[in-house]
Amino acid sequence: MKLVKTEDAVGQVLCHDITQIIKGVTKDAVFRKGHIITEEDIPVLLSVGKDNIYIWENDENMLHENEAAEVLRDICQSENMSASEPKEGKIELTADIDGLFLVDTKRLYAVNSLGRMMIATRPAGTPVKAGAKLCGTRVIPLVIEKAAMEEAEKVAGSEPLLRLKPIKPKKVGVVTTGNEVYYGRIQDTFTPVIEQKLAEYGSSMVAHEVCNDDHEKITAAIKKMLDEGCEMVLCTGGMSVDPDDMTPLSIKNSGADIVSYGAPVLPGAMFLVSYMPDGRPVCGLPGCVMYARRTIFDLVLPYLLADEPVTAEMLAGLGNGGLCLNCKVCVFPNCGFAKWQ
Repeated sequence: MKLVKTEDAVGQVLCHDITQIIKGVTKDAVFRKGHIITEEDIPVLLSVGKDNIYIWENDENMLHENEAAEVLRDICQSENMSASEPKEGKIELTADIDGLFLVDTKRLYAVNSLGRMMIATRPAGTPVKAGAKLCGTRVIPLVIEKAAMEEAEKVAGSEPLLRLKPIKPKKVGVVTTGNEVYYGRIQDTFTPVIEQKLAEYGSSMVAHEVCNDDHEKITAAIKKMLDEGCEMVLCTGGMSVDPDDMTPLSIKNSGADIVSYGAPVLPGAMFLVSYMPDGRPVCGLPGCVMYARRTIFDLVLPYLLADEPVTAEMLAGLGNGGLCLNCKVCVFPNCGFAKWQ
C-alpha cells in the first residue's frame, strides 16, 4: 500500500472500501476495493472525509483484476457472444443468438488448473436462446502478475475456448419403417413426435414415406429424399437386433458413412448416426424416441441442425450423465442429462 493525497490519486487503485455514512439515510461503500479512481471521484472522496487514501503501488509487472479479467474474456469469447463490462474482476458472456453452446473442456480445465483465476460455463452441448448467460470469468486476487495471465493465454491456445454455433432450420425427410405400420396394423404415432421436435428449432418435415421391412425399399426411400433436396433424413423404427429390423442395413446401403450404431444413453442406446459423402446426416431413431419425453435424439438434434459433426468421441462422452432420470418435472436442457464432457 501507498498513502497519497486524494487529489493525486487519479488512475490509481483503491486497496480498501470507502464508506459513506449519512445518518438515517445510508451506511454503505461508495467505492469498493479495487476501484480505479477517476477525476469525478475526487469530490466524492473529499466529501466523505478522505483527504488521503491508500492505493496499490503501481507495478508494471502486475495487472489490476479488471485488466486481468479482460484477458480471460479474450481467451473465451468468440462470435455471437457479448461481454459485460468488467466489475470487481468479473466479466460475463451472453448469447447474441439462438444456438448450440460448445466448450473445449480440456483447455478450460488447463486454464482453471493454473489457480487464482477461474472460468465457469454452462454445460457444453447445451442449446441456448439469445440473451442466455454462457459463462463468467473472474480473477481471484485484486492484482495478479502479468506473467500469470500470459501463462493462461499460452495454455488456452490461439482459438477461443467457447463457441456458439447458430442452429439452422433444415428440410427433413422421414422414413417410417415397419410392417406393422405399412400394413395398417397400428397407427403411426412416431412421425408426429419427430415433427414436434423439429418444430422446436424451426425445422420441418418436407418428405415422408412409409416402408415395410424391405431394406431395399428403405434404402431407395432414403436416396429419393436426398435426391429431392432433403438436408437430413431420419429413419424411425427397425433399430433393434430382431431379424425383421432392417434400418441399419438400409442406411449403410444408402452410401452413408456410419459414425456409430449405439450410444451410451438411456433412453436411446440403439441410436445410429451417419453422414453422406456431402455431409448430410442420415440417422436411425430407436423406438424410445416415440414415447420417452427426452432421449438421445434431443441431445444430438441441436448438433445436426448446427452442422456440428457428431463424432464417436462425442457420443462416448455422453455416458457421463447419460441416464435420464425421468423427473416428474422435466427441466431439460437445464439438467444433468448426458452433458458432453
